[in-house]
Amino acid sequence: MATGRTHRPATRSRGIPEATVARLPLYLRALTALSERSVPTVSSEELAAAAGVNSAKLRKDFSYLGSYGTRGVGYDVEYLVYQISRELGLTQDWPVAIVGIGNLGAALANYGGFASRGFRVAALIDADPAMAGTPVAGIAVQHTDDLDRIISDNGVSIGVITTPPGAAQQVCDRLVAAGVTSILNFAPTVLSVPEGVDVRKVDLSIELQILAFHEQRKAGEDASQEGEDPAAPPMRATPASRKGPDGDMPAVMPA
Repeated sequence: MATGRTHRPATRSRGIPEATVARLPLYLRALTALSERSVPTVSSEELAAAAGVNSAKLRKDFSYLGSYGTRGVGYDVEYLVYQISRELGLTQDWPVAIVGIGNLGAALANYGGFASRGFRVAALIDADPAMAGTPVAGIAVQHTDDLDRIISDNGVSIGVITTPPGAAQQVCDRLVAAGVTSILNFAPTVLSVPEGVDVRKVDLSIELQILAFHEQRKAGEDASQEGEDPAAPPMRATPASRKGPDGDMPAVMPA
């Protein structure tokens, strides 16, 4: 099986838009679920619904892969799984190094879904000398002093950063200098990388804030339906109705 150091996915050379590339894993996840249920074919409408996109967008995305389905039959599930996996580079072996073996790094190391998707956790790296040699998910943690050698020995081209934000850029620079060309960043900071290095940022707090926005908007819509003004500030008690432990509170409290 080829390794990630000598092969790169063909998506860029084929001119597939980045937005389409971002949706391919969604299609693959839905198709894999169908395959596990031994479903032989699927319509564009069914697959689009399972992936959370509209069917016209799905058909457009698949046209970049050269896959158009059969009218009245749909798409062959197994063939699409292979086709998308190949396009994403998942038919190859991608050695991955995780730097920062705290709670999150250890959780990622223990995640069992990487191997089935073409990724192999090849190395775990941490700056704490006390962590060196400690087994996590069956892999001994190694010290950051040996990062260059670790990356070279394991043929790593994908690095995962799960360090505190203050250490992330330095770790990123060292990974890039060692030959890593793709980085998945979990640290809550923006990384600066040279041209030719791809960075994907995962910020759980941002995702939660976006969900909070939607929750607030839904609450506002419910209030509007009940005749309240969602933009109005919350009602406050008038001075006469505000009670303290010793009775009415004055309208203006002393400084």
